[in-house]
Amino acid sequence: MTADPSSRDEPAGTSITDADPRPHVVVLGAGFAGLSAVRALRKAPVRVTLVDRHSYSTFQPLLYQVATGALNPGDITYGARGFAAHTGAFFRKGEVTTVDPETRTVSLDVGPDLHYDYLVVANGVTTNYFGVPGAAEHAFPIYTRGEALAVRDRMTGYLDHIAATGEARGASVVVVGGGATGVEMAGTLAELRNTVLPSRYPELDPSEVHVVLVEMTDEVLPPFAPRLREYAAQQLRARGVELRLEAAVKEVRPDSVLLADGTELPAQMTVWATGVAAHERVKGWGLPQGRGGRIVVGGDLRVAEHPEILVAGDIGVIEDDALPQLAQPALQTGRHAGRTIARLVAGEPTERFHYKDKGTMATIGRLSAVADIAHGPKLVGVLAWLTWMFVHIFALLGNRNRIMVSLGLAFRYLAQRRGVMVVGDD
Repeated sequence: MTADPSSRDEPAGTSITDADPRPHVVVLGAGFAGLSAVRALRKAPVRVTLVDRHSYSTFQPLLYQVATGALNPGDITYGARGFAAHTGAFFRKGEVTTVDPETRTVSLDVGPDLHYDYLVVANGVTTNYFGVPGAAEHAFPIYTRGEALAVRDRMTGYLDHIAATGEARGASVVVVGGGATGVEMAGTLAELRNTVLPSRYPELDPSEVHVVLVEMTDEVLPPFAPRLREYAAQQLRARGVELRLEAAVKEVRPDSVLLADGTELPAQMTVWATGVAAHERVKGWGLPQGRGGRIVVGGDLRVAEHPEILVAGDIGVIEDDALPQLAQPALQTGRHAGRTIARLVAGEPTERFHYKDKGTMATIGRLSAVADIAHGPKLVGVLAWLTWMFVHIFALLGNRNRIMVSLGLAFRYLAQRRGVMVVGDD
C-alpha cells in the first residue's frame, strides 16, 4: 500500500498556493478529527487547506453546558483560521456541496473549487431522528453551537413565559437518549430546576417543573460498566429526574412525546440527545457507505476505490472494526490520517490504525460523575467529577478557553451562590 498520487496544478484563482509544487492536502471539517489531521501534517512536505462552513471549531462535549447557561459559546469555540495559520495551513470557509473522486475536486457553496492530491474527509455527522415522526420538526438537538443556543433560548424564554402567565403546572422537559449527552443534559436541567428556580423564579413551584429522561434500553449509559450505570441512575433519580427506561419514542408532537406503548408525556421542550448519521449530501460523493451513512474505509483509513481519500472521525467506519463515535477516536483517526499521508508522500507503506481506548466519562451534576477508565479504575462521585473537569479543560484549545471554562464550571458547581444562571452574549 504505497501508492502516491501525483501532484497536479490547480486552476488559477483556486488558492493563494497555486504555484506551490508540493502535494495538496484538503481536510474537510474543523472538528476533532480535522484539526488533529492538520496538526499531524505540520512538518510534512505538503500544502494543507482546512475547510469548514464555520470560522471556528466547537468543543462539542461541553455544548450541553452552553445549552444550560453555564458557559457562553465563545468559551468552547476556537478560531479555525487562527489554528490553520499556526500550523502552516490555509483556511477556506464554505460548505462542501460535492466531492468528485474522479477529478479529485471539492466544490464549495462559495468560491472556486479545490483540487486535491489527498483528501481527508472529517466533516462529522448530524442528528439522526431515525424516522420518528415530528422529531425533526419539534425536538431540539444539541449537536452544534447554534442548536445549543436554541435550547438555551427556548428554556429561558419558556420559564419567563410561565412565570408571567402562571402556566407552570405540568411543565416538562423530555430528554430523549440515555447516553452520556442525555444523562448530562437531564442531570444538569434537574439540578437547575432545584437550585436556580427558587431564586430566579420565586413565582414558580419547582415541583411543577418536570425533567423526564427516555431511553430505549433498560439502563442509562449502556456502554459503561454496570456499577457506573447503577450509580448514574441513582444520582439522576436523587435529583428528581424521572427515568423512562425500555421506552421507545413513537412520535414527537409540539407539546408532548408519544411512546410506543401509547403513553403520552407532556413536553414543553423535547431535547433530542440520541443518534447521529452522515449528512445527506454525502450520498452523492460516490464513496462506499455503511450504517448511518458512514463512509467505509480499510484498516489504514483509506477508501479502497480511492486510496488518495482518507476518512477520520464520526463520518468514517473501518469495515472490520467499528469505533465508538467519541472525541478520542476522532482525535486518533485524524492524527493517523495525517501521518498516513506523510508516509505516502515519503514513499513509505501505510500502517493499520489501532485505537487506544482511554475510557469514557459523564457528569451527572455537582460533584457527581462517572469515569470508566480503560484498563484502570471505575470512578464515581467527587473523584470522577474532578477527573472529568481536568480532562475536559485540558482538552480545550487555547488558554483563554481553558480559563473561561474553568471559571464558568467552578461558578456553576462550586460557588456558594448557586442560584445563578450564567447567560452571556451570543
